[in-house]
Amino acid sequence: VQLQASGGGLVQAGGSLRLSCAASGGIFSNYVMGWFRQAPGEEREFVAAITWGGMTTYYGDSVKGRFTTSRDNAKNTVYLQVNALKPEDTAVYYCAATSACSGYGCYVLTDYAYWGQGTLVTVSS
Repeated sequence: VQLQASGGGLVQAGGSLRLSCAASGGIFSNYVMGWFRQAPGEEREFVAAITWGGMTTYYGDSVKGRFTTSRDNAKNTVYLQVNALKPEDTAVYYCAATSACSGYGCYVLTDYAYWGQGTLVTVSS
């Protein structure tokens, strides 16, 4: 599975962006899709995940209530709507795919076998 993330950019604090991740080369609905982010000098952090049919979503504590993930299996695309952005949200955002999660919440980075190249989100204060 190949993943291509897009939609990042420079935004002021309080603003919004919609990130997209287009998948190809596999059966998209067979995968749980996750979003992670990595700030300079930091470890990669779980942001959100959405299960195969989109019925269940999970979020990291730092983004709950501000970020929403969704998917369109007909378009082989997963989305991350990021609202009320803060300077500490500045990071490269990655989408990733896994056929199954090792635990509740789908937050384990090593579960994900396929990764996109990342899209940079920069939030100015």
